[in-house]
Amino acid sequence: MDRDAARLLCLRGTPVSPGLARGPLVLLDEAVRAGARGLNSAGDEAARLRTALEGARGDLQALMASIGGSEGETILAFQVGMLEDAVVTEPALVAIARGEAADTAWRAAMDAQIRGYHEAEDLYFRARASDLRDMRDRVLRHIAGESAAAIAPGSIVIATDLSPSRFLEIDWNGGGIALFEGSPNSHVAMLARARGVPMIVSLERASLLGHEEALLDTDNAVLVASPDAKTSADFRQRQQACELAKADDARYLAARALTAKGETVQVMINVADGSELEALDPAHCDGIGLVRTELLLRNLAELGDEEMQYRAYGRILKWANGKPVTFRTLDAGGDKPIAGYTIDGEGNPFLGVRGVRLSLLHPQVLTTQLRALARAAALGPLKVMVPMVANPRELDRVRALLDGAVAQLRKEGIECGFPELGMMVEVPAAALTIDLFDADFFSIGSNDLIQYITASSRDAGSLAALQDPLQPAVLRLVHEIVAHAVKHDVPVSLCGDMASDVRCIPALLGVGLRCLSVSPSALGPVKGAIARYRAGALEGAQPE
Repeated sequence: MDRDAARLLCLRGTPVSPGLARGPLVLLDEAVRAGARGLNSAGDEAARLRTALEGARGDLQALMASIGGSEGETILAFQVGMLEDAVVTEPALVAIARGEAADTAWRAAMDAQIRGYHEAEDLYFRARASDLRDMRDRVLRHIAGESAAAIAPGSIVIATDLSPSRFLEIDWNGGGIALFEGSPNSHVAMLARARGVPMIVSLERASLLGHEEALLDTDNAVLVASPDAKTSADFRQRQQACELAKADDARYLAARALTAKGETVQVMINVADGSELEALDPAHCDGIGLVRTELLLRNLAELGDEEMQYRAYGRILKWANGKPVTFRTLDAGGDKPIAGYTIDGEGNPFLGVRGVRLSLLHPQVLTTQLRALARAAALGPLKVMVPMVANPRELDRVRALLDGAVAQLRKEGIECGFPELGMMVEVPAAALTIDLFDADFFSIGSNDLIQYITASSRDAGSLAALQDPLQPAVLRLVHEIVAHAVKHDVPVSLCGDMASDVRCIPALLGVGLRCLSVSPSALGPVKGAIARYRAGALEGAQPE
């Protein structure tokens, strides 16, 4: 065995964002260690902490501005809000008043909170533990006058976990991520998929000290450290083939989505707050299948501002240029809190008061949104979609509020339309009784549907195998929803991550779906997968 082959180390993991990457291996351990420095007066130490808090807030706000409005901005807003929360900062200031140094007090206060989040039973708090660690270390670096280690573009970053803010600071061009922990549905995994950064999680533990280069192969779910010449050459050939495949997919971007037999499939896109549309061409899609309005409305003032909402919805419709746009009513709660609106301290917020359940507790907020949407419906083809519907009464109550909002607008002489009202199918109770719902259209939310079907947290790395969208239970239920919709001539689509996963396209088309809503970056690959689909090619994988 030659020397290079003897150094080669192959570690398995779980792929969460597809792609191949090769570059310098960077072991990221950014925990800030306590440094030796003199203890100043309590007043000076408190001032030092407040200055560090302000500096950390400034970092995050500048990063939010630089990414130009996206889900990443919403994620960063959580940390900004925490840094401004006296409940978070007060324990450290109390400890400083007792004579502790600013860094020691802040670390102890944050470590206590991180333990609480990490050990919490509910998903929302566990998912935020990495955000709190990042926030802790960012403030500690400001106290110490340090900065985060620079990462060269195109690096293969190895870490225990990675915070969203750190991800957004790094130039990933050509690089990739391998985490010893992490999960397929963490914020960082979602960001990696949105930006096309190859990523694996649950990496096997091993010492990587002394290894300078790595290959990241998500097709085979491996990280190869110190590859030998043959492995590198084979990988280079696969990268070239991958680039050719990307170029082939790019050919489909501006074309209609047609199967190999010429059948048309609608391919729409999912958007956050609409700011990402500036870089997209509406000619490349058949419309917008999901606008996540909870990422556009971030505080109580905006929830009550009908005029602001109307203008925001109008801008998105103007971009669509006559193509249909589906706006989801507030899906707040779970991992998307809105201060003063969502319920704090729920034992399990993903199974708690979220989506339509929360909206119906605040009928005035929902009515304001429905008025703004009805007004915008006069500007172009607009649909309204209700999230987390579990029983027909919930949809009926929203329909009554929509009818009332339209009637009142007409009474006031305000121009408006009467939008179609549909529902997300993401709660198994709704999926299993789909025939009982009076919906104008259905949109399958695969992310939550898979989570609830399998009783497994979307953010639990150890349960990643249960999140496989191609398992029979998921496909069978999707098939039943689609079969009912087709039989009764009700439009049906799928707007979860499953639609953007090219592995799933044959199965989704095989169960009868002909409308998909995908992330904008997936438009070319998904259309390419549709073009290669031949009916009956996946019959063995289809539910009986």
